Amino acid sequence: MSDLNTAHNRIVWLDIPVHDLDRAITFYQNVLGLPVHKQAFENFQFAVFDHGQGNGACLVPQTEPVPSEHFGLLVYLNVHGRMQEAMVAVEKHGGKVSQPPIAIGPHGFRAIVWDSEGNRIALHSGVGH
Repeated sequence: MSDLNTAHNRIVWLDIPVHDLDRAITFYQNVLGLPVHKQAFENFQFAVFDHGQGNGACLVPQTEPVPSEHFGLLVYLNVHGRMQEAMVAVEKHGGKVSQPPIAIGPHGFRAIVWDSEGNRIALHSGVGH
């Protein structure tokens, strides 16, 4: 995590629970249009989103149930300028659209989707829809 990230962003890291790590890597790489790197530490595998100087996130295998259908943290992930492409990738790679893209005033556009592991996430684009 960079000093720029720590000083300027309110969300500095995110763990996303997954049941199938490889399936989740494929989903997020295609929806977000960025690399997701599988890593291992001792006997534990996980995957880290390519984030450079930005906010970081990783996919963490879990056996417990994923969050509720209606409650829990809603994390916005950036698909800047790629909303339509991302929406196609959601369904192509095992996700489901819960709410298609809508304008959120001067803050761009948001769609709510279920990822390939059953997590409810928001996709955000500050431009275009």
